Amino acid sequence: MLSKLGQSLVCLASLLTTVPTLAATCADLGRLAIDSVSISETEHREAGNLSQNRAADLSLPAHCRVAAVLSPSHDSHIEMELWLPDNWNGKFLALGNGGWAGSISFSAMAIGLQSGYAVASNDTGHVGGSAAFAVGHPEKVVDFAWRAMHEMTMHSKTLIERLYERPPRLSYYQGCSTGGRQGMMSAQRFPDDFDAIIAGAPVYNQLALNAVQFHNMKTLIENRSLALSEEKVQLLHDAILASCEANDGVADGFLNNPLSCSFDPESLRCESSGSSSCLTESELTAVHRVFNGTYASNGELLYPGHAKGFEPGWRIPAANAEPSPLQTDATQYVAYEDPDWNWREFELERDLALVRSKAGFIEALDTDLSEFKARGGKILFYHGWNDPGPSPVNTINYYNQVLATVDGENEDWMRLFMMPGMGHCRGGIGPDQADFLGAMEAWVENGTTPQRITASRIREGRVDMTRPLCAYPGVATWDGEGNPDDAASYSCQVQ
Repeated sequence: MLSKLGQSLVCLASLLTTVPTLAATCADLGRLAIDSVSISETEHREAGNLSQNRAADLSLPAHCRVAAVLSPSHDSHIEMELWLPDNWNGKFLALGNGGWAGSISFSAMAIGLQSGYAVASNDTGHVGGSAAFAVGHPEKVVDFAWRAMHEMTMHSKTLIERLYERPPRLSYYQGCSTGGRQGMMSAQRFPDDFDAIIAGAPVYNQLALNAVQFHNMKTLIENRSLALSEEKVQLLHDAILASCEANDGVADGFLNNPLSCSFDPESLRCESSGSSSCLTESELTAVHRVFNGTYASNGELLYPGHAKGFEPGWRIPAANAEPSPLQTDATQYVAYEDPDWNWREFELERDLALVRSKAGFIEALDTDLSEFKARGGKILFYHGWNDPGPSPVNTINYYNQVLATVDGENEDWMRLFMMPGMGHCRGGIGPDQADFLGAMEAWVENGTTPQRITASRIREGRVDMTRPLCAYPGVATWDGEGNPDDAASYSCQVQ
């Protein structure tokens, strides 16, 4: 047995390996010469609240802040920031974006820094949440699609190693929506960039999603008989819950497993027009399309439909409305490169084919993740069942396609968690808070494969519901006796 002195020396050695001594100063990083990288600012910040309205409510530990501009092409201008904590946990965390990006995810960086990560984010090479940057700038489209995240990751690792005199022992990625697509793109194109990827509600086939949303919105604007009123949407939602919520055994206002809901909207068909308690033939046409998906003239599925139960988030335009820029920008700025293009000229199949021919590399469609798996990478998908944007069915489709493509056992490196009642990335009627990063850390660092992850719902500043998220195809199943708002009352079962 070790003497007390020996035990003390072991403890001291352990501390010295977990709390690194900085090998260079923050200012030293500003003097580094790195090809295609211009370090615009370095500063050491003492512990305190983050200033400049970047996450003012979050208290941050002492860290070195590095701001840089990346120029991998003649027309690239990718702004990024890397925050390096004095008390580093030895790991790197890259963070994704949303929509057309155009800004750095400072709030998410703050949370990562609080956990001891060296953390980085970038604006994908342009400013603002529009795709207008694409007009006349094909290299910037490449930056948005995949290059900005890869370049940021490579150079962040270089700076980390320079400051701490050792590379990160693990590299994590986390993002939702566009951020989910960025994570998938990394696994497909650059399997060595990250050891672990968390991809939420991924818009991996973004061009198809944008085109189909555009088509559906334009159709509703131009054919008002297809547009359900708020009362009719509520009628449909109430009927779905009345038919299928009993499958859950719990009356909570959302469906645990929408795929088990066999409700047929035809049961609401009007015998005569003018009634508010039924759906007309035109309205039913719209309902079937929103659930069944959108198909090309040759029968190809362009984008799957939504899950039953999402209806409160159904976007029904007013008669004088216009499609949102998030729907039209890909066609207007990437396909036609015309700020004055008239959205009423849009044609789904023609314009989707055009934008894909010009920028199909935006989509992260490759299902062969063999290289990522082979190098020991792990990926965790999650998606809200009530998402009114990218369909949760779309994420399930990709997950199943990877299972069919990659040989061997796949549960040890890829997991999918569906979130009942949650909207797009957050919000909705169900629990929308879950520690996916913590679950991934336990998986990567301790070998604890996530079977269930507890999600919580916060109302008026307190947690009023917890539920287990079950590894797909598992479904949280109530035991029939315990508190239905307590995750401990549920087990994960395949239905």
